[in-house]
Amino acid sequence: MQAKISLKIERLKNNKKLPYYATEGAAGMDLTAGIDESIKIRPFERILVPTGIIIELPEGYEAQIRPRSGLSIKYGITLINCVGTIDEDYRGEVCVPLVNLSDKTYEIEPGERIAQMIISPVQKVEIDVIEKAGATARAAGGFGSTGR
Repeated sequence: MQAKISLKIERLKNNKKLPYYATEGAAGMDLTAGIDESIKIRPFERILVPTGIIIELPEGYEAQIRPRSGLSIKYGITLINCVGTIDEDYRGEVCVPLVNLSDKTYEIEPGERIAQMIISPVQKVEIDVIEKAGATARAAGGFGSTGR
């Protein structure tokens, strides 16, 4: 078992529930809507939903914000940017950019689970400029080049 790291959280006045792991084996913590009244998302509308928290990540870590599969498949509610990254030096409120990809209006309730947050280590690299990239069997084959 890996050693646990500490995630410091400032709770804002609109926070309904702190992030939490829904099950023992969950990889991501559920994030909830830090709103006082429900918000409607019309078909193909984009909105930014506050969570009511500010996080302080340990040095060398990022927070990844990911969609909830249940909201995505049942209602067409997902993240605009698929996976969002929160850098270790960001100190603003965590907000979730949602989009409604369905043909029906969806209503987000205060405290509703709207996304997942995964805390991951970040590996920094040094850039080494080269004359020519090495050859591979795939070469420049792009999307779909390895099969279906």
